Amino acid sequence: MLIQRFETNERSSQAVACNGFVFLAGQVARDAPNAPIDVQTRDALKRVDALLAKAGSDKTRLVSAVIWMADIREFPAMNAVWVDWLPSGGGPARAVIESRLAYPEFRVEIGIIAAAKP
Repeated sequence: MLIQRFETNERSSQAVACNGFVFLAGQVARDAPNAPIDVQTRDALKRVDALLAKAGSDKTRLVSAVIWMADIREFPAMNAVWVDWLPSGGGPARAVIESRLAYPEFRVEIGIIAAAKP
């Protein structure tokens, strides 16, 4: 079974393609730390799009998403960006969890599993 790793360093990969699926590490707003939640969500989803493309998938093939938020009270603003980003009728199984994130400048982190393109 072929396993492909993308943007790999000594401890992790940002994306792994294996057995017809693409698994993304949690994506944060690298270009917008300390920004409002809507800006951070857009930035993280831009990163998701780029990684899915590198690994042979796209947002029309989403299977699962886990979204961690530092403050669940910001859910409506995050969710509005999420809904605008999703293709119509293409919502994955999803969990949204309030959690302290590893770095305080980030308000949202998004993990994705998608099917690879055939």
